[in-house]
Amino acid sequence: MSKVVIINGSPFPSSRLNGLIQYAEQQLQQKGIEIDYIQVAQLPAEDLIKAKFDSEAILNANQKVEQADGIIIASPVYKAAYTGVLKTYLDLLPQKGLLGKTILPLFIGGTLAHLLSIDYALKPVLSTMGGRYILGGVYAVDAWVTREENEQYSLSEELVQRLDAAVEEFANAINPKS
Repeated sequence: MSKVVIINGSPFPSSRLNGLIQYAEQQLQQKGIEIDYIQVAQLPAEDLIKAKFDSEAILNANQKVEQADGIIIASPVYKAAYTGVLKTYLDLLPQKGLLGKTILPLFIGGTLAHLLSIDYALKPVLSTMGGRYILGGVYAVDAWVTREENEQYSLSEELVQRLDAAVEEFANAINPKS
C-alpha cells in the first residue's frame, strides 16, 4: 500500500486550505492510499525557531516524510510565498529528504496574483532538497472554497475538476498501474 504524508503549512486550524486537503485525502483514500499528517503549526515552536534537528517531534515528523511514497505540501500564500512556519519546517528536513519523493503542492491565496508562487517560491526550495518529481500542483483562490458546518468545505466545480486531475496524476505517480 502506498503512503502519503500531507504537510499542512497553515498557521490557522480553520484555514480554507483544509477544504483542498480534505478533498485530496478523500480521493486518495478511495484509491487505497494510506494518509498521514504533519501539522507544522502544531510542532513545538521552540524546536522550529531554534532549529532543533534532534527534537523528538521534528525527528518523528521527518520519519513520516522518509517513509512516505508521496508528499502533499499545502500552504496558504502570504506575500507571494508559502508560510514562514512551513519554511522553518522544510529547513529541518535532511538536505536530501525529498529524494525520490513525488510531491503535489496545494496552495490557496486571496487572488490569482499569486498563482505562480508554487513555481517561483516553493519548487526551487524543494529542488535543493532532492525533489525531482514535483507535480504542477493546484493553486486555489479563497473564494472558491466555502466553509460549511462541522469543519466541512464546499469547493467550486472548477476547483474540484483541477483537484481531481492533480490527485489522479499524483496517485498514478506514486502507485503506477502494472
